[in-house]
Amino acid sequence: MQTSSTGDDLTVIQKNLSPRVVESGSPRDDDLVSVVDDHLTGTRTRITLSISGMSCSSCVGKITNALNDQPWVQSADVNLLTSSAVVVLLDRSRVNEARETITGSGYSAQLIDCEDLLPKRQSKQSTSADIWRASYVIGGMTCSSCVGTVTDTLNRYEWVTKLDVNLVSGSATVELQGKEHLEEVIAIISELGYAATLGEVESSTPSEQRALNRSVTIQVDGMHCSNCPQRILDALSVFSSCLQVTDPLRKGHPRLTIAYTPDSPNFTIRHILHAIAQVDKAFTVSIYHSPSLEERSQMMQRRHMWRIARRLLLAVLTAIPAFIIGIVYMSLVPGDNSGVMYLEQPIWAGQVSRMEWALFIMATPVYFFAADLFHRRMLSELMALWRPGSKTPILRRFYRFGSMDMLMSLGTTVAYFSSIAILGINANQPADGHRVTHVESFFDSVVFLTMFLMIGRLLEAYSKAKAGDSVGLLGKLRPTTAVLVASKGTEPSSPSVTPHTVPIDQLELNDVVSVANGASPPYDGIVVEGTSRFDESSLTGESKPVPKRIGDEVFSGTINRANPVLIRITHLSGDSMLDQIISAVREGQVRRAPIERTADLITGYFVPLITIIAVLDWIIWLSLGVSGRLPLSWLEGGAGGWEFWSLQFAISVFVVACPCGIGLAAPTALFVGGGLAAQYGILVKGGGEAFQEASQLDCIVFDKTGTITEGVQPSITDHKTAHEENIDEVWGAVLTLEHKSSHPIAQAMVSFAGSRRPPALRASAVDEIPGKGMKGSFPLDHRPSSILDIIVGNEALMLDHEITISSANAAILAAWKREAKSVVLVGTRVREGAGDIEKVHWVLSMMLAVADPVRPEAKEVLQALRNRGISVWMISGDNPTTAHAVGKIVGISPENIIAGILPEQKAEKIRYLQKTVPRPSKRRWFNWGKESRRTRPLVAMVGDGINDSPALTVADVGIAIGSGSEIAISSAEFVLISSGLTSLLTLIDLSRIVFNRVKYNFGWALVYNCIAIPVAAGVFYPIVSNGNHIRLDPVWASLAMALSSVSVVCSSLLMRTRLPLVGFRSAK
Repeated sequence: MQTSSTGDDLTVIQKNLSPRVVESGSPRDDDLVSVVDDHLTGTRTRITLSISGMSCSSCVGKITNALNDQPWVQSADVNLLTSSAVVVLLDRSRVNEARETITGSGYSAQLIDCEDLLPKRQSKQSTSADIWRASYVIGGMTCSSCVGTVTDTLNRYEWVTKLDVNLVSGSATVELQGKEHLEEVIAIISELGYAATLGEVESSTPSEQRALNRSVTIQVDGMHCSNCPQRILDALSVFSSCLQVTDPLRKGHPRLTIAYTPDSPNFTIRHILHAIAQVDKAFTVSIYHSPSLEERSQMMQRRHMWRIARRLLLAVLTAIPAFIIGIVYMSLVPGDNSGVMYLEQPIWAGQVSRMEWALFIMATPVYFFAADLFHRRMLSELMALWRPGSKTPILRRFYRFGSMDMLMSLGTTVAYFSSIAILGINANQPADGHRVTHVESFFDSVVFLTMFLMIGRLLEAYSKAKAGDSVGLLGKLRPTTAVLVASKGTEPSSPSVTPHTVPIDQLELNDVVSVANGASPPYDGIVVEGTSRFDESSLTGESKPVPKRIGDEVFSGTINRANPVLIRITHLSGDSMLDQIISAVREGQVRRAPIERTADLITGYFVPLITIIAVLDWIIWLSLGVSGRLPLSWLEGGAGGWEFWSLQFAISVFVVACPCGIGLAAPTALFVGGGLAAQYGILVKGGGEAFQEASQLDCIVFDKTGTITEGVQPSITDHKTAHEENIDEVWGAVLTLEHKSSHPIAQAMVSFAGSRRPPALRASAVDEIPGKGMKGSFPLDHRPSSILDIIVGNEALMLDHEITISSANAAILAAWKREAKSVVLVGTRVREGAGDIEKVHWVLSMMLAVADPVRPEAKEVLQALRNRGISVWMISGDNPTTAHAVGKIVGISPENIIAGILPEQKAEKIRYLQKTVPRPSKRRWFNWGKESRRTRPLVAMVGDGINDSPALTVADVGIAIGSGSEIAISSAEFVLISSGLTSLLTLIDLSRIVFNRVKYNFGWALVYNCIAIPVAAGVFYPIVSNGNHIRLDPVWASLAMALSSVSVVCSSLLMRTRLPLVGFRSAK
């Protein structure tokens, strides 16, 4: 029974889970409630941009600040690993300005996606049955501003539930509540100055929309003349009744976008592709998919790595002779060697040896053609900072600037041009005929610096790509082809069946496909033939195969582990369970943790600080040398004097400093953690902030029904009739009334009442009383003037209606409660019309006991949470006796149980616990940001119902059970797909490991910089060990810098392993 429920949980999530609409881009504050004006809520636009040129968290901070400085930006989340930004705009017309803001900061930006964030009221209206879908042709729209005007105006009307205005096709598709508003839409658009004509109108519910229309972009390769586009359009004209071309083919644009209404198997995308292919044998026809954000990020990373690899190749090829000349011949070969003597001979000018000229010739192309990557970025940053019209305050330009690229560029630039200066000094000295036995320049350092920096950059880019590919790995779970069963009959078992393989993007709803042993369904579907077992561990984290038979739903990304089955496709791309998981993971990745914002703050001041340290370091060493406080032996007789000698320390400081490690410490660990959570059936919708808070929880509050109890199949175990009058009609009224509710106990009442086969009654009025029950009125057929009023609910509802419960009945109820059963009471009255309402009193008609089995793992999980230092509470709207009985079964102490409360009171109780729950005496170190100032305990709420959504929102961490309602899932930061409470332990352990890794990464990056910078600055230079001064040469400083950032990324990647101490192992 537990196993079969997993599939039901996935079904519920597949129907309910959708990316959470961001109401506020700023992090949630525990003491403040964000209020967003309705007019802003209706006009907000969320855009996704791909950004190239970011190298470290300093770049992230720069772009974030530039965007947040704009008054029309509500929020901006910039992600270094995916090279992207998600920006919420208050005005759709500002899309181009947002892109230009990023470009003006010195980076390249490309718009990937743009969507309007519609008000939440639409989700409520969509439940109405009177939903109509109408298409309008709009004339006069010329730009996106026109689209925004039409969209904003129509969205102000409550009866508009969904809206899509298309500039290219000059059309609008409107979902509205009530057919009487169809003509009103035309009038509204006309008042705006546009011509509007009503097109198709059809009745629909939101769940049907995806099946009605489909938009596809088709790639047609092989067009060889100017008539080809028209020939293709002529071929498609035969489908004009059910197909519309929204973006036609044209010269230089071999893509065709169509909107059509599929009718499988009579009319599908396969018919359309076949018709185009028949126009000309030279045509190659396929469905075009625009690259996803992850694919664009991967392409950008590949291009970036290729640019680095080319430069690294140049640096390596140059470093080989530079190593032979500058190190082997200078340090390892005896001085009387003929080769050494040849290289040490002055040539061309003054006291410049062949060796120094050779190193100069080799260093120059490396500096200008290999290290140019750093120079270009530095110049771009400076130009963006000081360009005319820059909104950056003048003072701020001096204390917040630069990135890792600037430090690398400054290091190589100082080394190269100071060496040029030494070369010039030596060239102006008269030749004395003696060999030049030492090289004073840093030309060889320029070569090795660039090589090691490029090696580090290449390793870092590769590691970041591996750390950020969790979404890509999820996408690979879906196969690329499917075996389509094309039947001439109406049943898949028809004898005329021709299976053939097709790309999955050519499938339609209701197509029947075969899923063999070891294969995965292309999309979600329902089994129509055969029985098997499917491994759903990729979605739920549970390895035990789930049995599937005819009528059961199967999901893309799962694997058939037994017999071949036939499934009918019910959800296509973008709508399947796997797509919803990918969307949730993608959304979670852009939500940053407070600790990341602290890292951005540190790295924002890092480059100016390092620049100051390097300059001061050079001045101090120079002053000490010129003043005679340093031994002349340290100078080693260099022609450049103390000025050139002291530069080696400044160069080392520029090169060794590494803000990348600090900037990558948190995002890489959080990315890997989010991917691991998805593997174990946990969706991290709250991103880094949710991870951070989950790692520090003090208390977890559980809802009772559906969370601690199974809530899936409760049953009526006992019942007693207290009043026999009209009992059959009462059962019929109970059946009709409880059909209106989706509560698990209501479903149990429906099943029990239906088994008694009562007469069918029609309700004249139905009212749901939150937290108490249902109320309704039913005309009695055998007494036309009489009305049966009925209430079904808890004891509080009976008390509200002044129903007296006898001592005998009260004793029965108490006995049921002690057995951990919920009680349901039914009160009735029969009146003659409205005039009798006050005269007729309510009576108790019947009592029922409902047994909701406790989850078998609940007691063990709750004890494990207590062992982890987390206090456990239970909150319930059920009566205190039943709640305490359930608490006794699972081991929750009575003082930790809050029972008998209304749904709206749950949020108040969560706030109360946030103030009163004692905090464990544990040190919360490394907790930066706004959390560092918080002294109250952190409280999580675990729930599954609509009445839990306020509490899930108020709690520091909201955790929804996978089988829960849509509102509960949308209100939570985490979703447990499998609905098993064991996943909660995995969530807690993973959150702690992720943030321990963040702390370790930060600690390592900070310790590295705190140690490496003083060593590079020459603090330990006076100390002599084995005849050598303790120092860090610029070449070795560059290698240390590269290894620092790479080690941070590798540390995060190690969480994917199961190695002791460094890897993650899920709770058993």
